[in-house]
Amino acid sequence: MSFLEHRVKFAPTGIRKILYMNWPLVLLVTAVASVGFLMLYSIAGGNIETWARPQMERFGVGLVLMFIVAMIPIWFWRSMSGVAYIVAFLLLIVVEFFGTVGMGAQRWIDLGFIRLQPSEMMKFTLVMLLAVYYDWLDPKLVSRPLYVLIPVLMIVSPTVLVLMQPNLGTSLMLLLAGATVMFVAGVSLWYFGAVLALGVSAVVGVFTLRGTPWQFLHDYQYKRIDTFLDPAAAPLGAGYNIMQAKIALGSGGWSGKGFMQGTQSRLNFLPEKHTDFIFTTLAEEFGFVGAFSLLALYALIIGFCLVAAWQNRDRFSSLLIIGVAANFFFYIAVNLSMVMGMAPVVGVPLPLLSYGGSAMMVLLVGFGLVQSAHVHRPR
Repeated sequence: MSFLEHRVKFAPTGIRKILYMNWPLVLLVTAVASVGFLMLYSIAGGNIETWARPQMERFGVGLVLMFIVAMIPIWFWRSMSGVAYIVAFLLLIVVEFFGTVGMGAQRWIDLGFIRLQPSEMMKFTLVMLLAVYYDWLDPKLVSRPLYVLIPVLMIVSPTVLVLMQPNLGTSLMLLLAGATVMFVAGVSLWYFGAVLALGVSAVVGVFTLRGTPWQFLHDYQYKRIDTFLDPAAAPLGAGYNIMQAKIALGSGGWSGKGFMQGTQSRLNFLPEKHTDFIFTTLAEEFGFVGAFSLLALYALIIGFCLVAAWQNRDRFSSLLIIGVAANFFFYIAVNLSMVMGMAPVVGVPLPLLSYGGSAMMVLLVGFGLVQSAHVHRPR
């Protein structure tokens, strides 16, 4: 036994937990968030007070929450999964009646010091409950119709509430994250094929029923689809965001224009440059090298999560970690597809970079769950 192993083995429980934490994951998360602070400072024209300082304060609070969650045994979070899901579900109902309206959507509960977005909480409480369910369920039963219907109801119920806000991006992420946990748990591929067929039928229905009293989407959502298919048709109207984002992405070239030298953001051509479109500012100022480096950091975070899931012999912990990693991946995939014109604009932030409180706090709590599963894994 080495000196370090000896010290860890006989260290007090609290210190041992801290030493057992996945520190590379903590450092990677902090590195990505620091990139976000720099970009918010740049976007504000060198003013730290506008967006960077509030974001740093939120990250500091979120980091403390992550450590607190990590120190609590994973079995406690397993026992609280049902309660957490019910609370998030009830908050979604509260939003429907008493939520704060912003930018045409009713998604927040105003608590004064922060605007809470329950749909962000639901992303992680959903995967917690699904992980509990598949940990409890006999693996031989995972593909039986009745036992497939139960998790489908867990996923679809909050998705419908989120879609009513309306929030197409988050509802899509709930479906994708839930489906990922079901897939990893071993649900038959035939079910996913059936869902894919229904999805194709729904897309056909979306376009077929447009302009009728039974149309599936709101008019502004149809407008987003039109903009996605042909942004150049309205370069000064609905297509403005995407056109300017593409200009910013392309103008960065290989190494970018330099820190705080991005003309698209500094001259206010880019809308929502501090939230959904922050990646375009980074690409303009740091070019392909900067954008690729950020994606590499994201990939490492997901990779460390997947390794932690693979190493964990507890089924609940493994499924939970994969669910958190899936949420994180879909955050990135949907946002980047959106800002590059590969998907309609649906209002999904770039994790740890975009300015905002609820998304960052909840995401850091999610990483706290990953750490708790890692620290308290069977050894």
